[in-house]
Amino acid sequence: MNSEPELTYFSDLIEHQAKTAGEKPYILFEDRVISFAEFDAGTCRAANGLRAQGARPGEGAAILMGNCAEYLYLFYGLPRGGLYSVPVNAALKGDGLSFILTHSDVKYLVVDDTLFSNFVELGGNIGTIRKVFVRRTTDAPMPPGTIDLDSLLDASSERPRHTIDPEVMTYQMYTSGTTGFPKGVVTRNRSANVQRFMALSSMLVKPHDVLYTSLPLFHANALMLTAGWAMCMGVPFGLEKRFSASRFWESVKRYGATQFNALGAMIPILMKQPEKPDDTDNPVRLVISAACPANLWEPFEKRFGVKIWEAYGAVDGGGTIIINFGNAPVGSVGKPMPGTEWKLTDDDGEEVSPGEAGELMVRITENARRVEYYKNLQASAEKVRGEWLHSGDLFYADQEGNLFFVDRKTDSMRRRGENISSFEVENVVEKHPNVAECAAFGVPSELGEDEVMIWVKPGAGAELDIRDLMEHCVKNMAYFMIPRYVDVVEEIPRTGTLRVQKAEMKRRGVADSTWDREKEMPGLKLK
Repeated sequence: MNSEPELTYFSDLIEHQAKTAGEKPYILFEDRVISFAEFDAGTCRAANGLRAQGARPGEGAAILMGNCAEYLYLFYGLPRGGLYSVPVNAALKGDGLSFILTHSDVKYLVVDDTLFSNFVELGGNIGTIRKVFVRRTTDAPMPPGTIDLDSLLDASSERPRHTIDPEVMTYQMYTSGTTGFPKGVVTRNRSANVQRFMALSSMLVKPHDVLYTSLPLFHANALMLTAGWAMCMGVPFGLEKRFSASRFWESVKRYGATQFNALGAMIPILMKQPEKPDDTDNPVRLVISAACPANLWEPFEKRFGVKIWEAYGAVDGGGTIIINFGNAPVGSVGKPMPGTEWKLTDDDGEEVSPGEAGELMVRITENARRVEYYKNLQASAEKVRGEWLHSGDLFYADQEGNLFFVDRKTDSMRRRGENISSFEVENVVEKHPNVAECAAFGVPSELGEDEVMIWVKPGAGAELDIRDLMEHCVKNMAYFMIPRYVDVVEEIPRTGTLRVQKAEMKRRGVADSTWDREKEMPGLKLK
C-alpha cells in the first residue's frame, strides 16, 4: 500500500483504508467478518456514542473487556471524538483495579458483564467514573444503574465533528512493573508517526498475509502490533478470545493465518504440547517473537515449518524497535533500526565492551521519543535523562553489534558477587524433561545480595524429583546460578500477556513449604 502524505493520525489511516479496501475483511472474530468500511463506521459510532452520553474532549474511558471487535471500535474510535481510552488488564481485581480506574482519571467505564462483579466489589464511588457501559455476553439481566454498550454503539456512523488536537491524550497503557503499582504510559496525538509505523509494517507484512492473535487486547502487542499492522497493510487478522496451547494451531488454521506474534512463554508452552505428525501442516510462514529461548528457536521452526524473526520493543520504550530479520544469529534481536543511536552502559553510565551486559540506552531523536508517565514527573524524568532514554533492560552485543537480550534490569539477581540472569536459570530448568514451566527470581540472602529461588510447574502427568532437578542444574549451569529454593506449584502466575508476575512471587518469598537445597542436599557439589 502506498503511503499517503495526508495520513497524520491513525484515524486518517482508518478512513483511507475504508475507501481503498472497502468491503475487504479486516477483523475475523468467531463467526463474524468485519470489513475495513464497517470498522471505520464502528469507530465513528464509538466516538459519537460517548459524546452523546455527555463526554467532552479530554475525557477518558477505561476498557475492562475480553477480546472482541467492540474493544477495537472503542480504542481506535474514541480519539476521533477527542477522547482517550485506558485498556485495563481483565484479570485485575481489588487494589490493582481500583488504582488504575482512579489514577487514570477516566469518567467512563466499559466492562464485560462477566467482569462487572470485580468493579462492584471495589465498593462505592471509584475515582471520577460517572457512567458504566456493560457489554452483554450472557443472558444475565443488565446490572442496575448501567447502560447497555449496544446502545452506545448505535450512534451515528458519520465522521465525528471534531478537530483533532495534537496535544490531546489518545490512550494510556499501564505497565506491569516489578514493584508497586503500575505506571500509565501516555500517548498523545502528536506522538503518532503513522508514516513510520506503516513503513515498519511493510517490512514485516506481505500484501496477502492474514495475521492472527490470541493475546489480550489490553496489551499493545495484540492491540497495535497485530490490529495496527493489519490496518496499515490492508490485510485481515484473526482474533481469538484467549490463548490455548491445545487449540492454538486449530485456530490458526481456521483463520488461514500466515503470521502471528509470540511472546516468550508461548513458544516453550507450544513446544511442550504432544508432537503430531502433521505439525508442519499449517499456513503460517512467519512468527514475530519476543524473548524466544535460543535453544527452542530452531527446533520450533523445524517442528512447525515456520520462520522466526525476533523483535524487541516496550510500551515505555519511546518507540524503539529492534528486529532480527533473519540476518543475525539465533538468540539475537538483531540491530536497532537505521538512524537509532544507542549504547550499553553499566551502573556508572560507562559503556561496556562487546560480550558484557549493560543497560540499553537510546538517544532521543525522531526514532525514539520521550516517555511520559501520567501524573508521575519523577518517573518520567528518571526514564529520560538528558538526551538518553533508559530502557531498564540488559543486553550484550557481539563484535558485529547484534544485540542479545539478557534480562530486565530489575529482574536480574546478584549472588556471591556474580550477576545472574533469571532468563538463563529458567532456560536450563525448563530443559528438564519433567518441567513444563519455571520462573526464577532473587530472594534476600543471609549473606547479603540474593539467593536464587525458582517456582516450577511439572509437566502433565509427570512426577518431579527435586533432587534429580538439582543434579540437572549442576550439570547445565554455572555453580553460582544453581537455585537454592524451590517451590513446586500447579500454576505460575502470569499476566494476560503471559508475563510472569514475579512481584507477587517475591512478596511470598520463602515459605514453610519451600524446598531448601542447603538443608535437603547439604553435600551437593556445586562446582
